[in-house]
Amino acid sequence: MNRSTLFALPLFALALAGCTSAGTTQMAAAPVVVQQQPVVAQPMVATSAQTVQTARLTTSIANGFVDASALNQMTAKDSNEANSAQFYALQFGRPGAPRQWAGDKGTTGSVAVGPYVRVNNLDCRDFTHTVKIGGTDFVKKGTACREQNGNWNVVQGAA
Repeated sequence: MNRSTLFALPLFALALAGCTSAGTTQMAAAPVVVQQQPVVAQPMVATSAQTVQTARLTTSIANGFVDASALNQMTAKDSNEANSAQFYALQFGRPGAPRQWAGDKGTTGSVAVGPYVRVNNLDCRDFTHTVKIGGTDFVKKGTACREQNGNWNVVQGAA
């Protein structure tokens, strides 16, 4: 063998070994077409936790957020609207910006909250909840604190 053959033989062996060590051969791949399934929006169904939270919200205004005289005259829709406004005002409301609500037969109301204050490791806010029934205003002022479970409870209130 001549010198160039001896030199080329190891290079050829290396090139051949590189192909076989990968264990694959190079072939032109056909394009793969992937069809995406359309996204279908499903209606939200309340979980048991959401249902429990809604039930808590429904009863919370009976626990001191609304004047008792007004509460006795309110319909179920009035109570639901008042309760929702109370919760969202306490949870997300800007201080001094009233949250309005309207119930049955002309019953209306508004909830205004103060800034968050930290008391005994709880978030608390002053609130004023005004309910208007048949031309009469019923005003309840107090302080509510958010418990560890997320519920708001009146810790102080005056008519």
